[in-house]
Amino acid sequence: MPPAAGAPGSPHADRAKLADVAALAGVSVGTASKALNGGGRMRPETRQRVLDAVAELGFRPNQHAQSLHTGRSWTVGLMTTDGIGRFSTPVLLGAEDALGAGKISVLLCDTRGDAIREQHHLRNLMDRRVDGIIVTGRRTDPRPPLTGINGLESVPVVYALSPSTDPVHTSVVSDDRGGARLAVEHLLSTGRTRIAHVTGPEHHAAARDRARHGVEQLESAGFALSTGRVHFGEWSESWGRSAADAVLRTAPDTDAFFCGNDQIARGVADTLRERGVGVPGDIAVVGYDNWDTMALASRPPLTTIDVNLTEIGRIAALRLLEAIETSSPAPGVHTVPCRLVVREST
Repeated sequence: MPPAAGAPGSPHADRAKLADVAALAGVSVGTASKALNGGGRMRPETRQRVLDAVAELGFRPNQHAQSLHTGRSWTVGLMTTDGIGRFSTPVLLGAEDALGAGKISVLLCDTRGDAIREQHHLRNLMDRRVDGIIVTGRRTDPRPPLTGINGLESVPVVYALSPSTDPVHTSVVSDDRGGARLAVEHLLSTGRTRIAHVTGPEHHAAARDRARHGVEQLESAGFALSTGRVHFGEWSESWGRSAADAVLRTAPDTDAFFCGNDQIARGVADTLRERGVGVPGDIAVVGYDNWDTMALASRPPLTTIDVNLTEIGRIAALRLLEAIETSSPAPGVHTVPCRLVVREST
């Protein structure tokens, strides 16, 4: 039996109209339109009949017509300064998970940290009449808000990972206070009390914040850093190796390292292994970020703090959708909890 006119596989499938859907579902064209757009109040079975008719006829809505009708482009921009994608890719995946349910497309723009390139991408996004913009980067340092383009004030913007310096904007960030607490509490729970902290550059917010919160957590438990100070340096394995040597010269009774990221922690683990120090038998090591490339390749694999980048992207997208739908953005900084991932290094 040949497929019905308008059904998938028929020569007329591309001719199916909204009126055909409405007729097959036994509803008005207006009701069919509301069912497809997710609007209007109707019985669930009515909406389902419309969706069943869409599937049977192979109907595809005219996106251009929908945009004219609703005033929306059904696209959002995602601007990032993270050219290599180490941090922006998980954020993008989380955002797409949330936006995909609403059939919204994401336009990725890499500014490479260049202000002129950022303005160029911003103009293009505005020309495309995007419904909103998510801004992310590779650092947790607050960044200036988007400015300089006419009409931008009417487009919702959410900042993910790198918060806006303006508190009236919506920002979604990782909870570094909670992450540092999880790391220190875990080490203390394993009986470690002589803990060293090795981290990245002091001018980076992530290094400063994780160090400050880690020290506070130690002090609240009645302990202090084994060397008496935080070891600021670089976000690299080589820094982790040299810092481990320095720590053990200063405080040879150190029994744990809390590191500012997984690269540093892997470098620390390398030095301890070369010295014949057992990990975790003699000294435990905790990293930060849960970057699989580093954490799983380390010897032994690293216990680390997952900053939930994908969840940051998902929450940022949901906040953006709320702002688009209600024209009422939720201002301020919204934190996403970290989680402890326990592996063989502790």
